[in-house]
Amino acid sequence: MRALAIDADGLDIAGNEVTTRPADPVALEQLADPALVELARRGDHGAFSTLVRRYSERAFRVAYRVVRDPNEAEEIVQEGFIKAYRALENFESRSSFYTWLYRIVVNLALDRRRREVRAPSVEWDDTVAPRVDPRAAQPDSGDPELASRRREVREWVAQGVQTLPDGQREVLLLREVEGLSYEEIAEHMQISKGTVMSRLHYARKKMLAFLADKGIVPEDVE
Repeated sequence: MRALAIDADGLDIAGNEVTTRPADPVALEQLADPALVELARRGDHGAFSTLVRRYSERAFRVAYRVVRDPNEAEEIVQEGFIKAYRALENFESRSSFYTWLYRIVVNLALDRRRREVRAPSVEWDDTVAPRVDPRAAQPDSGDPELASRRREVREWVAQGVQTLPDGQREVLLLREVEGLSYEEIAEHMQISKGTVMSRLHYARKKMLAFLADKGIVPEDVE
């Protein structure tokens, strides 16, 4: 994935050089997201660059799942980070930075899908998404009607995820998109394994109900 406009070289969202650089970039990498967000709010571009490096690939996978075009996905991710950067003052720490960024990226991706209805150039097995680079996928030569149905299902799935409460959404993303174990999710979110399992159970239950209401059965999502 190409470097975004906000990067570790001290460029701001317009691509201009800035004079404020972190004294110790290595130390920034050790900070948790809330601390980096607070520093970024104070004008520390290095702190936001750290967030970009930390989440750009994950955001790319999210965007790619909707638009199915690597170039468009990169544009969406860049636009998403710029939008997040400009809206930092409105960020509420009730949810994680990544959950907030996820909503921004998905909304941008869905908006683009609505503006530019186009056939996907590749197909994607969501069961291996965290372990496969989507840019290496091969073009699909399947049934156009099936491809259209899959596009529709992906859009409903993306919208359904956004209806979940923040805690359930984040657990679902970490498990299904990032492929983390229950223990890893618990450590990441600083909650118990039991809470992780409970949130995941209810998130999946709500997603199935949401999709069923749209006429989508589990087999359509596979």
